[in-house]
Amino acid sequence: MDMLKKFFPFAFNVKSKDIASLIISIVIHLVAGLVVSLALGLVGNLIGGIAVIGPVYGFVAGLVGGIVDIYCLVGIVLAVLKFLDIVK
Repeated sequence: MDMLKKFFPFAFNVKSKDIASLIISIVIHLVAGLVVSLALGLVGNLIGGIAVIGPVYGFVAGLVGGIVDIYCLVGIVLAVLKFLDIVK
């Protein structure tokens, strides 16, 4: 459990039965996912036209974007579990 607290610090800052801290944690995770997706999309538009780098970047960007989306989803689930006092 200590390792999860290191990887998901905002999810474990949620206090049990405190809706404000839950909403803040969810918003932080959603904004983080949105910022990374926008950054990957902007960089993709800038270098996507280059014939050699475009397909490789698309693969790497898809992989990184998927990992970040999974991280955000797990963080939100852990925040809800901490809110419901299922996870200590």
